[in-house]
Amino acid sequence: MSNDVPGRSCPPRRALLAGACAVGVTAALAGCQTYGTAPVAAPGGPAPAPDGSGGTAAPDGAPAPALAALADIPVGGGKIFADEKVVVTRPTAETVKAFSATCTHQGCTVTEVTDGTIVCACHNSVFDIADGSVRGGPARAPLPAANVAVDGDTIRLA
Repeated sequence: MSNDVPGRSCPPRRALLAGACAVGVTAALAGCQTYGTAPVAAPGGPAPAPDGSGGTAAPDGAPAPALAALADIPVGGGKIFADEKVVVTRPTAETVKAFSATCTHQGCTVTEVTDGTIVCACHNSVFDIADGSVRGGPARAPLPAANVAVDGDTIRLA
């Protein structure tokens, strides 16, 4: 049977199928994209103190700037430091933790710390404040840990 029918303006069936396959393959490949996570500290960030005290120091040897006072981080909650790309949490009164503030799903900055969780409002991923593990949402990888040091009542990047 021929597709050359006088007065017919439809494309041949083979051309339609080829076009449909190309669209399907393109859509499937777009769904296979992967996303990385941003590093927690930028190059040139805080370095260990040269005196071996275990504290932190800026590249010029001065102490790393304070992120917050210990009292600024509520027990059972936390605080996001977007400029430093870190979220500091306090799961218990005796424990201070820090994680990358960059969501492992698609790289948005997390937006809130509430009810024992770190929330990314971009796609509703939720992470645990104690270990950064995924509690819900499309994220599959935990938030990477970041290093902080508590120096008396001051929290600094480590």
